[in-house]
Amino acid sequence: MAKTSPDLASALLEQHVKHEMAALKGAKLRKAVAREVEELFRYAETLTLNRVCSTEQIMGVIRRLVVDMDLDAGIPELAGEMATEVLNADVQSNTPLKEVLSREQATAFLEEALELKHHRERVISSIMSHPVYQELVANVVYQGLVSYLYEDNLITKSVPAVGSMMKFGKRMANKAVPGLDETFERRIKAWLSDSLPGLISRSEKFLHQALTDDELRDTVMAAWVTLEDRTIAELQEGLGDIQLQEFVVLGYEFWLSFRETEYFDGCCQAVVDHLFAKYGDQPLSELLGDVGVDQGMVMAEVEALALPIVDVLREEGYLEEALRRRLSAFYKSAAVKKILQPDA
Repeated sequence: MAKTSPDLASALLEQHVKHEMAALKGAKLRKAVAREVEELFRYAETLTLNRVCSTEQIMGVIRRLVVDMDLDAGIPELAGEMATEVLNADVQSNTPLKEVLSREQATAFLEEALELKHHRERVISSIMSHPVYQELVANVVYQGLVSYLYEDNLITKSVPAVGSMMKFGKRMANKAVPGLDETFERRIKAWLSDSLPGLISRSEKFLHQALTDDELRDTVMAAWVTLEDRTIAELQEGLGDIQLQEFVVLGYEFWLSFRETEYFDGCCQAVVDHLFAKYGDQPLSELLGDVGVDQGMVMAEVEALALPIVDVLREEGYLEEALRRRLSAFYKSAAVKKILQPDA
C-alpha cells in the first residue's frame, strides 16, 4: 500500500481536476451558477445589511478607491481621446436634439425650474447688484443720451439740417472751450451715478414683474422649437478637439482636488449613513428589490459576460492550472497521506 499511495494520490488529483473542468462549461456551469445565485438570494431574505458590513467599512472602501487611490497620468489623456472620438462620431451629425431630449421631457424640466421662483428672484437681484452690470447700464444709458442729443431727438428729425448744425456747433464749441466734451461727459456720468440706484431698482422690479412663469415658459419653449430639429453636431459648432480635451483635463484636475475636500467626504458620509439607517436592519432582499436587482437580472448579466469569460479562461488553460494549484496541496497533505497510508 505504501508503494502505491503516491500514484493513487496523483490519480485522485487528476480525476478531481477532470471532474471540476467538466463542470466548468456549458449547461453544467450555467446550472451550477443558477443554483448558487438562487441560494444567495435565499440567504438575502434573512441576512441584514448590518450583518454583512458596516458604515465604517463602506466609507473605508470609498476613501481607498475614490479618494486615496493614485490615478495614472494616462487617465485624462485617454478620457480626452475618448471624448474626441465621441465628439467626432457619425451619430453626432445624424441625431437631432429631440431624439436625446424630447419636448415632453424639456417641458417637465422647465416646469420644475419654474417652481424655483425664489431662487430666480435671488439670481436677478444678484445680477442687478453686480458692479459689472451696473457699469454696463451706465455706459448704455450714457451712449443713448449722447446719441439722442446729437442725432435722434425730435428736433433734429423734424427740422432739416439741425442735426448737422448741432454737430458743427459741438465741434466749434470744443475748439473754443477745450475740454468741453470731457466736462459734459463727467456731468452726465455724475448724474448717472446718482440716478443709477433708482434705475437698477426699477429695472429689477420690472424684471420680476415681466419674467412671469407664463412669459418664461413661452420664451423657453419657443427657443426649444427652434433647436429640437438641429443635430447634436450643429449644436456643438465651435467646440474643437483641442478645446474639448482641455475641458476634460480641467475636469480631471477639479476631481482630483474635489475628492479630497471635507465637503465630498461629508456628502459620502451622509449618503452611507442614510443607506444604513433605512436598510441596516432590513433583509438584503429589501435593498436589492428597491434598486431593481433580482435573480433574473443577475443571471442575464452572468450569461452575457461571466460565462464567456470562463470559456476563454478554460480554453487558455488558466482554469486547469488554477485548479491544480489549489488541489495539489491537499492531495500532497499529511491528512491525505494518512488516509491513503493508514499503516505508514
